Amino acid sequence: MSDSIPFYDLNAESFFNTTVDVDTQSLYQHFLPHIQEHGHILDAGCGSGRDAKAFLDLGYQVTAFDGSEAMANMARSLTGLAVEHSLFKDFQSKQQFDGIWACASLLHVPYTELSDTFTHLASFLKMGGIFYCSFKLGENHQLTRNGRSFTDLNYDGLIDILSNTPLKISHHWQTSDLRPGRANEQWLNALLTRI
Repeated sequence: MSDSIPFYDLNAESFFNTTVDVDTQSLYQHFLPHIQEHGHILDAGCGSGRDAKAFLDLGYQVTAFDGSEAMANMARSLTGLAVEHSLFKDFQSKQQFDGIWACASLLHVPYTELSDTFTHLASFLKMGGIFYCSFKLGENHQLTRNGRSFTDLNYDGLIDILSNTPLKISHHWQTSDLRPGRANEQWLNALLTRI
């Protein structure tokens, strides 16, 4: 992830402006029915803070962190939360969460580190809790685009990565990119359950 973080630190304002108003309600409709009223959600790699704010506005408790210090600062301003500056592997909490939301964030973790990253984050999820993740749809390999590293995944690749973790896929679906002008980009979305 280290080569992607400088991109976000340097381009935080433009990334914030292009993502903060994206309508992700269609994704929430899959995730939120599994979270109890006023449940506690961990927004892992929260970016602009868009989703953390939406969850707060809906009455959920939210904890959020991001690997980019600049993005964490912007998310703090948007949400009023004490958004932590942390990498996935370094995140720690005494809290057990009802759900984990990792929207377009884990895709910056190298393929070889994803299984351990899922296991680490799942340790903060209650038994039976729900973990949402999304990846650009692709052939399970890492590539660099516009100064950032990405791990693209398909369904079989996600199954392989989760095989030695305490998570199982309970639902998966494919979507087009929700940002204007990018409908040709396809995404793999999944709900995982802590077992």
